Formats: sequence, C-alpha cells, structure tokens
Amino acid sequence: MTRYPRDMAGYGPTPPNARWPGGAKIAVQIVLNYEEGGENNVLHGDPASEAFLSEITGAAPWPGQRHWNMESIYEYGSRAGFWRLHRMLADTPITVYGVATALARAPEQVKAMKQAGWEIASHGLKWIEHKDMSEAEEADQIAQAIALHTEVVGEAPRGWYTGRCSMNTERLVAQTGQFDYVADSYADDLPYWAHYNGHDQLVVPYTMDCNDMRFAIQAGFTHGDEFERALKDAFDTLYAEGQEGAPKMMSIGLHCRLMGRPSRAAALQRVLDYIRSHEGVWFATRLEVAQHWAREHPFEKQKRPSTMDRETFVKEFGGVFEHSPWIAEGAHSLELGPAHDTVAGVHNALARVFRTASEDKRLGVLNAHPDLAGKLAAAGRLTAESTAEQAGAGLDMLTDDERAMFTQLNADYTAKFGFPFIIAVKDNTKESIQSAFKRRIGNDRDTEFSEACRQVERIAELRLEEKLGA
Repeated sequence: MTRYPRDMAGYGPTPPNARWPGGAKIAVQIVLNYEEGGENNVLHGDPASEAFLSEITGAAPWPGQRHWNMESIYEYGSRAGFWRLHRMLADTPITVYGVATALARAPEQVKAMKQAGWEIASHGLKWIEHKDMSEAEEADQIAQAIALHTEVVGEAPRGWYTGRCSMNTERLVAQTGQFDYVADSYADDLPYWAHYNGHDQLVVPYTMDCNDMRFAIQAGFTHGDEFERALKDAFDTLYAEGQEGAPKMMSIGLHCRLMGRPSRAAALQRVLDYIRSHEGVWFATRLEVAQHWAREHPFEKQKRPSTMDRETFVKEFGGVFEHSPWIAEGAHSLELGPAHDTVAGVHNALARVFRTASEDKRLGVLNAHPDLAGKLAAAGRLTAESTAEQAGAGLDMLTDDERAMFTQLNADYTAKFGFPFIIAVKDNTKESIQSAFKRRIGNDRDTEFSEACRQVERIAELRLEEKLGA
C-alpha cells in the first residue's frame, strides 16, 4: 500500500470563514525573529561561523573560525535594530520568535518584549540547521529549548517555529503535546489541523514572501520601496477577500538585523500606517490567532479514507460503483494521501480504476445497474442507494401508463445497446429523464457507451457526497 504524506488539497475552493473577532476582514500577524546571539559561532560550540541572512553577499561558513564581520552584523540587530523596531511596535500585539540561547543573552530585550505584552514563542535552542540531526538529537534540542526558554522568559512557550527545520521537526514538536500551535509551514493563508501519531496539532502558517529576509537573498528586495509595495499588494488582496466574506491572515516576518536598519525601517512604518488606515483589521499575536481558531474551528474527527486498511476501504466504498467492489480494491492500491480524504479525492481514485479497466469490465459495471423503474424496483430488490435515488426523482410513484412507457423504453434501449439506460437521477426529474431516454436512444453505440460511463461516474460522485459530505 503506497501512501503519499503531503496534503496538496488543504481547504480547497471553499476555505472556512475565519470569523475573526469583531467581524474583522483580515488578521495581521507580525513576527519579530530574535536570533542574535543564537546563530552559528564557534563561541557557541558550533563547528563554523554563520552564513545565513546577513548583508554579506555570498557568505560562507568559516570552519573553526570566528567571523568578525558576520558577528557584528548580528550584533547590530540586538544593539540597535531591536530597539528601533520596539519603538515602532511597542503598542502593537506581535509575536517574537525567540531563539532560546539568544534570549538568554538578551535580558534587557526580553524585559522590553514582556513590558510590551508581546508573545514570545520558541524559535528553537539555536539558530542552526536541523536537517542533518537524528530524531533523538533534535528531540533533545527541542526539550532543551523549552527548558531554557522557560528559565529566561519566566513561562514556557506556547508557540513554536524552528525555521531551519528537518522533515521531523513539526512532528517532534507536536508530539510534546504542549504547544497551542506550530508555525513551521508556509502552506496556507489560514490555520489548519495536522495529525501526528494520534495527536492533533494546530498549525498557524508563516510566510516567506512578506518577509524582510528577502533583503538578504539574491532574488529579494534591494530597497524599502520593494518591501512596501509587496506588503501593500498582499494586504490589498487579502483585505478584498475578507470584504467578499472569506477573511484570511496576513503574516509579516521581520528580523532585528535586517528590518531594524534605518534604510528599511521607514518602509515598514509606511506599511503599518497604510494597514492601520483601514477599518476591520485585527492585529494579533500568533497565540491569539491560534486560540481563536481552536474555539471557532476545533478539530473535528472525520473519515480519512487514505488511512483505512483494505478491508475497511472496500466495505465503505465497494458499493459506490454498483455491485463492483473490485473498483474500490483497485483504488486502495493507488498512491493515496490526504488529498484523497475528500469526495473529489475518493471519486478520482475510484474513477481512475474504472476508466482504465477493459471495455468488458466496464460493460459489467453498466450491466450491474438496474433498469429505471423496472421489475427489480417494483419487486423492491434494488440496492439501498438505487432505491433512494429512483425515489428522489419520483420513479417510485409512476402511473400505470408511465410505468408501461418506461418499460418499453428500457426494452428498446437494452436491445439496441446491450446494457441498461443509466442516468444520474439525482440531477434530473421524471420529465428530464424521459426526455434524455428518447434523445439518447438515437446515439450510436460508442457514443452511448461513453455517455453511460460518464453517468456511472456521476452516480458514484453523488453517492460519495452522501457518505462523506459535499
């Protein structure tokens, strides 16, 4: 059994209404990354100097050596940049992603964060790569980060963002069971629930586009106007969606050593002034967003077809294509994943098996369908699905003349094509079914075979909507 772990579907075309407090059209969430003093440095026991997100173009690690220029750039963030941004944002609810070892080296800054009422989330033990760590090592670093953060800040973190994470990070953090949210995702404009070994974890996604890190990469911003325009465009798009009834969250990512520079801070101030000039804007910490989402959109247990064993899957979906459990058996063997835990997902998997089957096997599926208003219906021998479907179109309440008419149409159709007339009755009325009957009987066999197969797939889709919810 092959299972694809990535969720490529998300909320799909109809995301939930966030219902932000006060009917806000948008939630604006600002993050200040505090990493200065937690970066790679031989003073910190690391094998080389830092080389990430700085003013130094093409910086590379210096194995076994300190890097004076790199260190002083990071020091600017703690010494000057932080305080400039603090003056700008002290009255705004924001979240700090605090690297635990950096916070431990910044008592004045931590005091200022707390006095401003900012949320201080964990940004890991050190600002280093986690991709090559073993699970045991990374789990130990997470535990150390929580402990040190609690010592320095005075309370345990309730949010987590690693940033330079591994494929195990989010799962390992979720399995601690102590975080209101994790943010190591860029996958959505809204929070969503993830599942790890029986633990349901809320994810509040972060951003890389509305992020001042783009000042430190080659394909990024070169001056403040670019940052300003990008953030205003993002805000305008999301605000308009909120006005249309689909509110979202806008994340903004800042770094003390980057946005704290005077050449960029002015652009941030203009962005803040612009956002604040609009009504219906909710500035919030990530923790406030997470708590709101958990109240308004709590985790709801639902069927997850991609996790079902073969027997359960076939029992659940074996009758979706009339009397043809082999289709569900084939679908279960496909590469299923979270994207198949929806009506569209299960239907696509089942339809793939049906479409690639031989003509004889597809003909068998067609012939498994009963005549409309035929003898089986009169004798009460239809499947429960077929009985309900035919009743919904009024085919269980025919006059004697109508029944005689349908009986003759069925006989003529089957004699010509070699399979019964099939139509998704839920999409039709008794009158439109009669009209389609008379129209389609004039088709050639290939055309009608294709049309009958399309109707079989539509019937399956409608049945899945009954099972899983549209």
